[in-house]
Amino acid sequence: MPQTPSRTSPSRRSVLRALGGTAALGALAGCGVPAAYVRPGDRAVTDASAADHRLTWANWPLYIDTDDKNPNRRPTLEAFGKRAGIRVEYVEEINDNDEFFGKISPALMNHQPTGRDLIVISDWMCARFVRLGWVQEMDRAHQPNVAKHLDPLLRSPAFDEGRRFTVPWQSGITGIAYNHKKLGREIRGVKDLWASDLKGRVTLLSGLDESFALLMQGNGVDITRWTADDFHDVCDEVQRQVGRGQIRRFTGNDYTKDLVSGDVLACQAYSGDVIQLQADNPDIRFVVPEEGAELWSDSLMIPNRARHKANAERLIDYYYRPEVAAELAAWVNYVCPVPAAKEVLAADPDKDTAALADNPLIFPDETMRSRLAIARDITSAERVDFARRWNKIVGL
Repeated sequence: MPQTPSRTSPSRRSVLRALGGTAALGALAGCGVPAAYVRPGDRAVTDASAADHRLTWANWPLYIDTDDKNPNRRPTLEAFGKRAGIRVEYVEEINDNDEFFGKISPALMNHQPTGRDLIVISDWMCARFVRLGWVQEMDRAHQPNVAKHLDPLLRSPAFDEGRRFTVPWQSGITGIAYNHKKLGREIRGVKDLWASDLKGRVTLLSGLDESFALLMQGNGVDITRWTADDFHDVCDEVQRQVGRGQIRRFTGNDYTKDLVSGDVLACQAYSGDVIQLQADNPDIRFVVPEEGAELWSDSLMIPNRARHKANAERLIDYYYRPEVAAELAAWVNYVCPVPAAKEVLAADPDKDTAALADNPLIFPDETMRSRLAIARDITSAERVDFARRWNKIVGL
């Protein structure tokens, strides 16, 4: 199986770069800005899907399967077009959650179309869209595969109970990556990052939304119902570790370079990245800590006033067919939100492809699944103060 290309674009779990941006988003999402909220009756327009067989889909770069010989061709998407008779304009325009929010928020808050029928953003940002009423509820009658095959672990996050407004595109785990050979021992939990033999050789993720949940789990916190005290306990701990020189730096996706070079021996990491690193260096390992790890998703949503809602719902459901989900999983190497795709991959005649079915970072086993949880998101009321404290520690 051809190896997935290295991802040089910003992380799909993007960094919160400045307090000004997060403060603005928090204010927008607050209850005190009634103009930002869109009531259910004002979200839809007449659906043109039946007569106009097309849709526009905005996604991240390198987040769909491509043809080995022609990267401009996307086999699963082309197959959908032929099967459904729907032309898809696929736009790789999302490089950062905050940046994309800024791009389309003026239209959404002013009850105008965005020009997009389908978007993919990270769940912590999806939570804001759902609270603001900027996305439409999906019709599960048009999505039997989603109803049947969506992973039970992903079915009901706190921000969208029952997944009425969002459907996971791909999922992943925030855990710990480390170089077993150079470290000379195993890492089992978050507290192991503070060991003396790792002083100055540890990195943490700089983004507030990316970092806090795993660190809370290291303190034994149930991240589905964490409190402000839990957050400040984490900040106190990180501040202590910065003071004693334990943490080399805070990173975005560039933690992978430090880990590969050996400058860093252990770090917060995303499961999908580690699969790619292991292809070149089997000494790099990924661990779901004994205390647990965060399960996250980048999810599909249909923004308000989308002209082709039914077409978008049909496309989403197509990717929940196990054989299609398997083809996509074999290329992107993230946690597949369709567990039934595992059997499809296991039966593949290509040995390398079939081996992916046994990779717990694509299809977590029961032991790993028991340690995974979806974190409660940071509310608009909490975000400004939390971001101010976290960014001061990180140096943003």
